[in-house]
Amino acid sequence: VGKTPLTSLSPLPPMASSILALLFFFISTPFISSAADASQAAKTFIFRVDGGSMPSVFPTHYHWYSSEFAQESSILHVYHTVFHGFSAVVTPDEADSLRNHPAVLAVFEDRRRELHTTRSPQFLGLENQKGLWSDSDYGSDVIIGVLDTGIWPERRSFSDLNLGPVPQRWRGVCQAGARFGPRNCNRKIVGARFFAKGQQAAVIGGINKTVEFLSPRDADGHGTHTASTAAGRHAFKASMSGYASGIAKGVAPKARIAAYKVCWKDSGCLDSDILAAFDAAVVDGVDVISISIGGGDGITSPYYLDPIAIGSYGAASKGIFVSSSAGNEGPNGMSVTNLAPWVTTVGAGTIDRNFPADAILGDGHRLGGVSLYAGVPLKGRMFPVVYPGNAGMSSASLCMENSLDPKHVRGKIVICDRGSSPRVAKGLVVKKAGGVGMILANGASNGEGLVGDAHLIPACAVGSNEGDRIKAYASSHPNPVASIDFRGTITGVKPAPVIASFSGRGPNGLNPEILKPDLIAPGVNILAAWTDAVGPTGLASDPRKTEFNILSGTSMACPHVSGAAALLKSAHPNWSPAAIRSAMMTTTNLVDNSNRSLIDESTGKSGTPYDFGSGHLNLGRAMDPGLVYDITNDDYITFLCSIGYGPKTIQVITRTPVRCPTKRKPSPGNLNYPSITAMFPTSRRGTLSKTIIRTATNVGQPEAVYRARIESPRGVTITVKPPRLVFSSAVKRRSYAVTVTVDTRNVVLGETGAAFGSVTWFDGGKHVVRSPVVVTQLDVL
Repeated sequence: VGKTPLTSLSPLPPMASSILALLFFFISTPFISSAADASQAAKTFIFRVDGGSMPSVFPTHYHWYSSEFAQESSILHVYHTVFHGFSAVVTPDEADSLRNHPAVLAVFEDRRRELHTTRSPQFLGLENQKGLWSDSDYGSDVIIGVLDTGIWPERRSFSDLNLGPVPQRWRGVCQAGARFGPRNCNRKIVGARFFAKGQQAAVIGGINKTVEFLSPRDADGHGTHTASTAAGRHAFKASMSGYASGIAKGVAPKARIAAYKVCWKDSGCLDSDILAAFDAAVVDGVDVISISIGGGDGITSPYYLDPIAIGSYGAASKGIFVSSSAGNEGPNGMSVTNLAPWVTTVGAGTIDRNFPADAILGDGHRLGGVSLYAGVPLKGRMFPVVYPGNAGMSSASLCMENSLDPKHVRGKIVICDRGSSPRVAKGLVVKKAGGVGMILANGASNGEGLVGDAHLIPACAVGSNEGDRIKAYASSHPNPVASIDFRGTITGVKPAPVIASFSGRGPNGLNPEILKPDLIAPGVNILAAWTDAVGPTGLASDPRKTEFNILSGTSMACPHVSGAAALLKSAHPNWSPAAIRSAMMTTTNLVDNSNRSLIDESTGKSGTPYDFGSGHLNLGRAMDPGLVYDITNDDYITFLCSIGYGPKTIQVITRTPVRCPTKRKPSPGNLNYPSITAMFPTSRRGTLSKTIIRTATNVGQPEAVYRARIESPRGVTITVKPPRLVFSSAVKRRSYAVTVTVDTRNVVLGETGAAFGSVTWFDGGKHVVRSPVVVTQLDVL
């Protein structure tokens, strides 16, 4: 089969019998070849290999893999840093054969992921020349690696004017490609790479170069937007077609950016390329990784089969903070993604800015909605309004392609139901059929959650209740008419923040002992830089160009936390990723700007930690949290042992061999996380107790005394021992026990099947260190 014959390896150095057994395996294993069963379609698989098993006759792992595992031409990526192994295009039978190799720890098929698609820094408590911005020099010595769709380097947000030299530890490159060269990097964009081998192997005909750049250049816009949200420079007179006008800036305006293009327009992101980007980013020398990617197929994979979890562990183990998006499948329960405890998972909230547009009905009612339409306004002119769903055709009610009858919609404003196709694309369907405008109505699943869109025809989005009222009017009135009034930009909106209806919700579907999401950050109607390759809608039929765009999604929330981490890392260079996350989580806001509990946009009711985690990011307080909950690599390994992973399985994640405790199995709830979850079996009745251990590290003034304040839900008793934590110059760490006692006859579990309380440590001064406590029962998960 074209492999090196065994005789060419002579004379062999002294080897153990295990190595000879490996060589025998190599000879007897059916390798990948052109003679493979043609009936099986080859696919990309990722192979996790025990790097220490490589026979000494091979100079590199690549030589080993290409000589004994797969043909050289089939290998896509070789992973060295966050992961040991390779990805290759093989048939399923060949993958199964290699799965039995003694050096192969795991095999998983390449999976496609999805992108989780200004004023927000001030909303987080940042002020010019004050506090964290000042103390961190706006993050100038920190490098943020953004794994996304690339970057549009010419934007003002990426100017390196008055920036100092690139940090000397940086080892990355500026990879050349289509319309991208070394001059596109500078002291702001310190490096750029693209990862396309997985896409080229998976997409028939390869990447579509008519809509894409085979380079780090961003053809989609998402990566440019997230990079500038995290670290965009101050850009004056910024707006999106007049909306949200003002000064655009990222959370860490002086932080450096390294762009890693792993997602491609129209074809998404593949695990094999994402893992290669993690590998490169760690070697290059980033301090923070921002990845607004996840999910895609509705399947929650265990950590050892999730390359994002594996790559992020490799990064976190090297001291790199990883921020990820919680996904946009809310408000459904258990919809949060990116669940690994070494990743900071970010949900989305609103800010105090909105873009109101009202639907005005012929009966005089004015119903509030939102829009970013910037074309010729209707100026109060009334048009007939029609709801295609009254004809009983679901495709027409959703305004799907070719579903509207021009005879019924020409010259009219059309009511379209949200869902099944892009929101803005529905307006184009209306326009193609001769309609003059669109009212986009939420269904019950979206509730009253609204996001602004840069519509190509006069259009606005309305909530479920307003949509029902408009539909009722259109079906009952003999001559229904309507208009749309676009009211521009308003600020100072109350209440804000509100938990976005689309934001991924808990509980954690893998390990409910770890509360996810960790926190929420601004993710609705965020203004940031945009590509010049497509219009603000991203549709091929949108000819408009804009320097900035307004987007919503947990994709937008994630880089807010990435930028926040850069500021905290700059101000506290010795803090670990876990300490940085803890500082954010224990200092969050739990009330909005009207001083009321955070509201869930989808229901209008108060949210819970399953919706917002520990709360809404407050950077003004995170700078000086007082206490943090630190976590070491060994702690994460103990956690993996506690959830039933064996040493070989854990090695898939950690790269290095591990041992699990043999005497007493550890409890996953004892991972030193800033939140606390107590789980009880439903099979037992009466009074039940569980004790959870936490260790706090003092990062405030050396001499400090903290006292516990407890909030217990009904039917639950929470006690803390000791009730005081005394710190000194010699004693910086203190452990305490939280005992949660449940009376199953009186405990009140809400709609989510959980009750919520808190343990808060306060020192009598400015430090208030709060941990949410979740009490739940096993069968609700």
